[in-house]
Amino acid sequence: VQLQASGGGLVQAGGSLRLSCAASGRTFSSYGMAWFRQAPGKEREFVATITWRLGITSYADSVKGRFTISRDNANHRVYLQMNSLKPEDTAVYYCASGYGTSKSDYDYWGQGTQVTVSS
Repeated sequence: VQLQASGGGLVQAGGSLRLSCAASGRTFSSYGMAWFRQAPGKEREFVATITWRLGITSYADSVKGRFTISRDNANHRVYLQMNSLKPEDTAVYYCASGYGTSKSDYDYWGQGTQVTVSS
């Protein structure tokens, strides 16, 4: 499975960004997809996950009500709509193939896309 994340950038607090992750290869063997993020000096943390078949979602408490994960099964893409962004959302965002809320639940990772939120 190959994953390509895109859509990051610089945005002011309160603004929005939409991240995209294109999956290729043996995507049918994956149960779902997720977004994680890693801020400088911090551990990589879970953001949101979604299953391919039923679209079941789960979110970290820190992003509930602000972020929405969605998928496009036909094109093997997963999106993360981020609204009401805060400076503490600044991080490199990674998409991953698998399902769960732990890094160890995921076998394949994209290269990451930088999100910077200015105050």
